Amino acid sequence: MMDLRSALPALLLAGLLAWAVATDVRSRRIPNQLVLAGMLAGLALQATVTPGAGLFSVPFGAIGLLKGAAGMVLGLFLLLPMYALGAMGAGDVKLMAAIGAFLGPLDTLGAGLSSVLAGGVLALLVALFQGSLRKVGSNVKVMVLGSVLRSMSGGSARVDAPVAATGQLPYAVAIATGTVAYLLLTRYLGWSIL
Repeated sequence: MMDLRSALPALLLAGLLAWAVATDVRSRRIPNQLVLAGMLAGLALQATVTPGAGLFSVPFGAIGLLKGAAGMVLGLFLLLPMYALGAMGAGDVKLMAAIGAFLGPLDTLGAGLSSVLAGGVLALLVALFQGSLRKVGSNVKVMVLGSVLRSMSGGSARVDAPVAATGQLPYAVAIATGTVAYLLLTRYLGWSIL
């Protein structure tokens, strides 16, 4: 049974994710003010709510400011390599950091991995519906091969955008889907992912 005290963190996190998805779909950007507000809200909850196993765990309660900050830092570092490779925007990375402030380090790892998986599934579904699955496969092969060859020759392992792009995905959709799926599966359906 869900602890009613967890309604506030759930509403705040849901609002953060919904707003991020809406702005990312509309403008392909996630505002810095939004992710900053999310980070502050998550950390404030971790600092002020009665201690417990987590804002989305049983027994309900904060894991503390330090673990909230650790989740935020982990969220940032989880997606930072994808940003450095040019595969994702900075707003997506900062969104995962804000989620980390709500979840703490262990759950941030699970939500981050679920988000990357959701991103892959989303990309394949979009390519399938757009009829560009073959082109996506070709682009991935060229990008990975180029990156590997550059790194083997002592250059940067960055991933260059393909010459014939197949489109950009609003990655906040994948982050929201992965985070919500992770929380539902682990908290309410009893799965053990990590």
